[in-house]
Amino acid sequence: MANQLLAGKKGIIFGALDERSIAWQVALKAVEQGAEIILTNAPVALRMGKINELAALCNNAPVIGADATKMEDIENLFSKAVEHFGGKMDFVLHSIGMSPNVRKSIPYTDTNYDNFLKTLDISALSFHKILQTAMKQDALNEWSSVLGLSYIAAQRTFPGYNDMADAKALLESIARSFGVQYGYAKKVRVNTVSQ
Repeated sequence: MANQLLAGKKGIIFGALDERSIAWQVALKAVEQGAEIILTNAPVALRMGKINELAALCNNAPVIGADATKMEDIENLFSKAVEHFGGKMDFVLHSIGMSPNVRKSIPYTDTNYDNFLKTLDISALSFHKILQTAMKQDALNEWSSVLGLSYIAAQRTFPGYNDMADAKALLESIARSFGVQYGYAKKVRVNTVSQ
């Protein structure tokens, strides 16, 4: 049952790939509750996933491709989002994570460090880049919310989670460190939630 809790709220949802994605389900619920959204993912994920199907289910939400590891893509995304909405936004969901070491089944004790750096860039530093861009462009209203999806392995040992545990720990640290700065400067809330 929709109570329109997000009526009039506007935001960007990163990372919806298919129906199994947390971002996909968040997008559906946000729109059901009255939000207007923009969907985004990396260009390769746009080709592999079903984001256009989701956009159709979300009142034909715009889909703007952005590689969250590239500042120019993020800057372009936020500029286009503010232009599309005719002003600042109220929320951002960071649902981004990927580890080449996990995908290639490389054990944590044999970590490939080039892969590890990619894991950190995609899964954690992208959160910092998104926050930095939003702040520099003054793209979020006061009392907006930026949420990053984490995992319990950021704080507990889950050997099979590999270098993603390190990335999620960094994501949570970025939320605390950037959150206090953004909160004082612009009253924007930055949090993580563990799935």
